[in-house]
Amino acid sequence: MNKIKLPHGIRIGHAHDAYTGVTCILTDRAVGGVSVRGGAPGTRETDMLRAEKSQGFVDAVVLSGGSAFGLEASCGVSEYLFKRGVGFNAGDKIVPLVAQAILFDLITPGEYHYPDKAMGYEAAANAEKNELIFGNVGAGRGATVSKILGNQSASKSGIGAATLEFNDAFVTAVIAVNALGDVYDHKSGKLLTGAKLPNGATMGAIDCLTNGMFAAKAREAMQKSAGTNTTIGCIMTNVKLDKTHVNKLADVAHDGLALSIRPVHTDADGDTLFALSRGEAKLDYNILAALAVEATALAVENAIKEGGIG
Repeated sequence: MNKIKLPHGIRIGHAHDAYTGVTCILTDRAVGGVSVRGGAPGTRETDMLRAEKSQGFVDAVVLSGGSAFGLEASCGVSEYLFKRGVGFNAGDKIVPLVAQAILFDLITPGEYHYPDKAMGYEAAANAEKNELIFGNVGAGRGATVSKILGNQSASKSGIGAATLEFNDAFVTAVIAVNALGDVYDHKSGKLLTGAKLPNGATMGAIDCLTNGMFAAKAREAMQKSAGTNTTIGCIMTNVKLDKTHVNKLADVAHDGLALSIRPVHTDADGDTLFALSRGEAKLDYNILAALAVEATALAVENAIKEGGIG
């Protein structure tokens, strides 16, 4: 994985247990945007970030496991920020503006393990250390991929990152990959993960759906897995963007998911990407968008390379 860079003032921290986790991105009042492409999202404060809304900044972006239960984690991040006087000034009150997206990693039979308020607070506190570690940590702790034949055939995933630079401008993608589909090396076309077959081999999702031996099981698994996956992440740049272009950056970055994840944006996934702009660098938006797509694809692949443990 290449050296990861963050815009000045933005910090990242993780917290997790044996099952699930939280990744907190403290933004230092960055301009924020969001794009939700999956059919089964779980989010908080995404409407606030849309281009036509009046609020121009966001104080934190939270990525976590736990499905809808995991939305509690952002309350811990809000408390952490409130205690430090960070937030929107509303008269004599301070209201931290915290956006969040969740992925589904509730796969332990008969048990519920999800990030709570305390874990969210811990992730926010850890962000002050700004230790840029990725893999089987934070929101990627319980992430898996290649679930076309069910969880028993899945591969371990994680949270990955990648940075691309152009002169003094750069863009960084941080992606937690918990997809129904498989992950490919988008440059070579090589399958990095696939459904594990009884004979020890792996097979891509599309092949499973069209192979007579596995097609029925694959279609049944797809129906049962609705809403139980999701790839989430955040695209960050030091290029100065207005809210409209930050939202466009979040939108176009989904092309990076499509390069590396197949299939993607299904009704079984809640794929959501945030974008943040903090800095004064200048770069043609079309160049920045192209870099964001590539960084997103690389971050997805790095999530497998760094977080996959068989």
